[in-house]
Amino acid sequence: MKALFFDGQSPSLIFASKPVPETGEALIRVRYAGICTTDLEILNGYLSFRGIPGHEFVGVVEESPDPGWIGKRVVGEINIGCGTCPVCLAGLERHCPNRRVLGILNKDGAFAEYLTLPVKNLREVPPSISDKEAVFTEPLAAALEILEQTKIEPNFSVTIIGDGKLAQLIARVLINIGVRLTVIGKHPEKLKLFADQGVITFLADEISLPKQDMVIESSGSPTGWELALSLVRPRGTIVLKSTYHKKLTTNPANLVIDEITVVGSRCGQFEPALRLLESRTIVVDDLISAEFPLENALEALKAAQQRNALKVLLRV
Repeated sequence: MKALFFDGQSPSLIFASKPVPETGEALIRVRYAGICTTDLEILNGYLSFRGIPGHEFVGVVEESPDPGWIGKRVVGEINIGCGTCPVCLAGLERHCPNRRVLGILNKDGAFAEYLTLPVKNLREVPPSISDKEAVFTEPLAAALEILEQTKIEPNFSVTIIGDGKLAQLIARVLINIGVRLTVIGKHPEKLKLFADQGVITFLADEISLPKQDMVIESSGSPTGWELALSLVRPRGTIVLKSTYHKKLTTNPANLVIDEITVVGSRCGQFEPALRLLESRTIVVDDLISAEFPLENALEALKAAQQRNALKVLLRV
């Protein structure tokens, strides 16, 4: 099969052996995959990953130990726990200390013609959701996870730091709650997408805001953390969506003095995300910047790194 492979130094397009499903796994033919900020961080050395990246995908099941899945169009939960440790037995496989993560940690991912995942990780895509929309299931689930982890009231003042792909989805989730929402970013053309939905926006060097009830840091830059600290009110909440390849140094004194709650937030449940896409409560079509065939994956990676880019898709 064709695949994009990262050897720790640079990505390259290769011909690789089709993966062989392990016990309990299905073989999935990928139709579309999305390039995420985490994928770009991997190319910069994040988690020292070696292999085939990519974790946002939609595909069709070709082989499965449960024949009922064969031929179904699916997305897949990306975390694969050991299944036997206390964390897994408590239903928190995404936090398993021995987990593998599709395209991120010890598991080849979606930038290829085929991938494998445990059948229990699969979620069927409703017919009304297009392939391109389905690719957004994983990042939309990550945005929704904030609602699972925190209590957000409609009258809250909430600021999102960052104007990229995930920030766009988080904003669309929070708009439905009715919070007083502000977004801080560096790219006027991306901020316009927020402003078009009635969100207050600021460029990073033009901020004029009172202290906020909640600040969601999704910039991917360590400077975003410092900005979040400066904006949150005493006894407010900072939600961290960023993973930093660069080293982050901070003095926790202000967290203690102002009694700030810090919430790390990563993956979420796919079912609510699929329901929102199916009902078109969340619309994502305008977040697609470009689409490339897998053969042009290197060009796609370059496009995804451009300052104006949002979601770049690989068509497999």
